[in-house]
Amino acid sequence: MVEPVEEFAASLDARAVPAIGVWNRVEGRPRTTEFGAALRAEVRDPLWMLTRQWQLGEFLGSDAGTPVTAQFSVATTTPTRYRPGGGGVEPISGTAPLEAVAERRVLPFDFGSDPVSFDLRLAMGRRWLKYLRNHPNLLVRGFRNEYIKKYPIALPDPGKAADAARVAHPEVWAQMQAVAGRAVDGYKLYRFLKGGGKAWQNIDGVTFLTKPALETLGNALMAWFDELLEQPVGVDAAHPNGNSAWDAGRLEHNFSIAARAGGTGEKVLTAQEYPGGTLDWHAFSVDTRAPLGGTVDKAGRRIRTTFPAPVRFSGMPLPRWWAVEDGKTNFAAVKPDSTDLARLIFLEYALVYSNDWFQVPCELPVGTIADVEGLVVTDVFGTRQWISAAGTGREENWQRWSMYGMDTIGTADVAADTSLFLPASVPKIAEGPPLEDVLLIRDEMANMVWGIEQTIPLVTGKSRRGAEVVAEELAYRQSLPATTPPGVVRKAPEYYEVMSSVPENWIPFIAVREPGSERRIRLQRASMPSVVDGSPVKPRTDLLRENLDGVGPKTYFIAEEEVPASGTRLTVAYNRTRWRNGRAVTWLSAKRTSGRGEGSSGLAFDHLVDTPPAP
Repeated sequence: MVEPVEEFAASLDARAVPAIGVWNRVEGRPRTTEFGAALRAEVRDPLWMLTRQWQLGEFLGSDAGTPVTAQFSVATTTPTRYRPGGGGVEPISGTAPLEAVAERRVLPFDFGSDPVSFDLRLAMGRRWLKYLRNHPNLLVRGFRNEYIKKYPIALPDPGKAADAARVAHPEVWAQMQAVAGRAVDGYKLYRFLKGGGKAWQNIDGVTFLTKPALETLGNALMAWFDELLEQPVGVDAAHPNGNSAWDAGRLEHNFSIAARAGGTGEKVLTAQEYPGGTLDWHAFSVDTRAPLGGTVDKAGRRIRTTFPAPVRFSGMPLPRWWAVEDGKTNFAAVKPDSTDLARLIFLEYALVYSNDWFQVPCELPVGTIADVEGLVVTDVFGTRQWISAAGTGREENWQRWSMYGMDTIGTADVAADTSLFLPASVPKIAEGPPLEDVLLIRDEMANMVWGIEQTIPLVTGKSRRGAEVVAEELAYRQSLPATTPPGVVRKAPEYYEVMSSVPENWIPFIAVREPGSERRIRLQRASMPSVVDGSPVKPRTDLLRENLDGVGPKTYFIAEEEVPASGTRLTVAYNRTRWRNGRAVTWLSAKRTSGRGEGSSGLAFDHLVDTPPAP
């Protein structure tokens, strides 16, 4: 009969009961000065080895055999429809990566009534003159001067303040003088052709022999420019941005794609907050709110039998006893904190469970949504096991675990989605220099938000620092006689100033209430008076000119939470990549990144200013 041990902790510390064993370290103890026999770790007593195995629990079988083969069935479907947030549904042609489809912006050719982007206008005009020059018909070649007169590039008037953007900057003024009256404004011709006009209309000297040739060249010009740059569809006067996914109120892209699901249904994936740049599966969520509609493509199925391979990584502990690792990874140097759960989980996996994982190869085409319909694993004992996804269950079950899986929009208790999405994106995109750079900051002293135009595009298509652009235009407008204010003679040592001025590339946003709410606010674009004539200062970037040049209300609102204390930076640049069919794809896109903190404009109201001394 075994008697119970009283005061177990005290007996353990004092080694009072010999039957209580504590294994701290088991090693050989040589009795000679030679260590060779000890280092060989010879097993002289088999009973010791059996005891050691019992101590480590190796006799507790788990009936787990090494997998030999794995057979799986994967159903794949390709997204065929695309819809930007609040826009219309259009088919996905597959001729461009998904980044280009989602990020593409309308090229700005006009700011109100002022033409811009003369680099593109001249490129289109040179293309048209090249068509005429290379045509075999001599009569067609002779229309060069007629098209220059019909679609000219006008020379700006140095005496008008409205032409300051084309006259105030020396490099712009020099280029305008060089091309005025000598080149064709290709965009004017392109818009005329897109509106249903014919290239031969209103051109003097056109006969029935030259009309077909000019019409063919006009179609070639439209096809060339439409292929040159990716732009949203559905652009008109009422929809200046077309079917664009850019949400100007949230400063991000919002779009959905749809593919076949099940027999006749569809699966909708929505990217609610895509800032631009790198598009991958984690930008999407399963959207069960409303279908996109339209036809669905045919789903495919892949059944494969493969050989599972153990997972390997550098510095992985070896599964055998008395084996020394290569030491490429020093896990002992990893010192996580007590609250660093992610690092602790990683160390536990790497040191304890890493040799329990196997990988099964599965090749999937890019641009598909894959669902694993079934997985059967056969081990070395001939046992076949049906493996289900770890993330199955209800979407709102907090104990569910998944990796590389998409969440479901909303809080409805629906079945979890376990599909894998490989978007039709590209690994590398060449991004050009910023065409526009806007920094949204909070100014707590002035109690408003400022949109600082750090980089402003000139009318020639090149960009310069915003402060330099507005300084040159301001100096030019002040030099005009019609805008020079009359001199004011101040006799008092101080004078009263209602409001101080800020640089004209600082666009204000003021807080206003949201409709139907007494507490929520949003940011509305406002304007500062010009120091020259008091007229409202308009933004010089397409990012901040939202709703300013189209029909309808000219207001522009930004959600208040989209401009945190750290600020927000918006950039517009050209992107270029090569698609899988070898086609070079170019598009203009906006990207959002984090800002650089708060700032101060120095704006002040109702204060006294010292009168400067008389010259």
